[in-house]
Amino acid sequence: MHRLLGHLLLLLALPLFAAEKKFDFGETKEGQGPSGFKSTLTGKGKPGDWKILLDEETPLLAPLTPQARVVTKKPVLGQLSQDRTDDHYPLLIYEDSTFADFTLSARFKIVDGSAEQMAGLAFRIQDEKNYYYVRASALGNTFYFFKFVKGELIGPVGARVEITRNAWHEISVDCHGSQITCSLDGKALIPQMQQDTFSRGKIGFWTKSDSVSYFSDAKIVYTPLETPAQVIVRDLLRKYPRLLALKIYVPGKDHGSTRLVGSNEPIPAGAVGGKTESAVIETAQAWYGKEKDSVSVIMPLRDRNGEALGAVRVVMKTFKGQTEENAIVRAAPIVREIQERVSSLDDLIY
Repeated sequence: MHRLLGHLLLLLALPLFAAEKKFDFGETKEGQGPSGFKSTLTGKGKPGDWKILLDEETPLLAPLTPQARVVTKKPVLGQLSQDRTDDHYPLLIYEDSTFADFTLSARFKIVDGSAEQMAGLAFRIQDEKNYYYVRASALGNTFYFFKFVKGELIGPVGARVEITRNAWHEISVDCHGSQITCSLDGKALIPQMQQDTFSRGKIGFWTKSDSVSYFSDAKIVYTPLETPAQVIVRDLLRKYPRLLALKIYVPGKDHGSTRLVGSNEPIPAGAVGGKTESAVIETAQAWYGKEKDSVSVIMPLRDRNGEALGAVRVVMKTFKGQTEENAIVRAAPIVREIQERVSSLDDLIY
């Protein structure tokens, strides 16, 4: 009985669904910036110069023999700009998702810098003037948490600790509600603190002034946020339990791309649609597809002015004599109900 109760309490303490996103810099060509990110700036000067490059990295496991090669080259993210302006904070923001509760981690190496030698993670980013960040300084030998609120820098909270240059370290941030813990090389040097300014936001990489810093092995484990689109999908699945699938897409950052914001299944970070969803939004024309046991209809979702702001995929069981015309007739009331709850893009994603 006591063991059963313990298991029950453990289950209640766990999130209903946890997702993980790894940032693979090897997917980007050397010399280019990673896709899905926006380079911007807090303060003065020009945005940073963020590029993928190859860097030597010592393996985590020791070589089997003394003669074995002890370094390998792997793609890493580098901030290469050397603007010495003091009030200069390059930011590289991951644009595809917003996060609330998560653990964000990355390895970093501080390579160069005369005015500053810093590397850090920014999180719960609202915009360039409102966010939290935690950073390590090899010049000052400090590990500090700060926040920008309406462009005003507030802090620090943290500790003094030796940060070796040209060596890989690990930085991590754990956010649950207003409780935030920041760790360096596996040690919680900034123990749990309460920060109520921002409850959710985007994540990104951060440096200061002329710091040249590299990042690698970035990963976020998070509890997915429920968008308004997700609430709409859940409500309609209750009303139409015979639907096989229901998904809502909106335009992505790049022309011709889309991203998934509502689904009958958990949505991983950065989930995207295909060319068909993009074409439906662009042309405002419906699409029909038939499988062995199901049919799919993708219809445009319009804003208050009649312009297509998204696309809805409705997947239904097929029947003998199923045609494109009657499939669209079956899907139309479902899309119409979504339309009645949506007048702008904000009604889907915020």
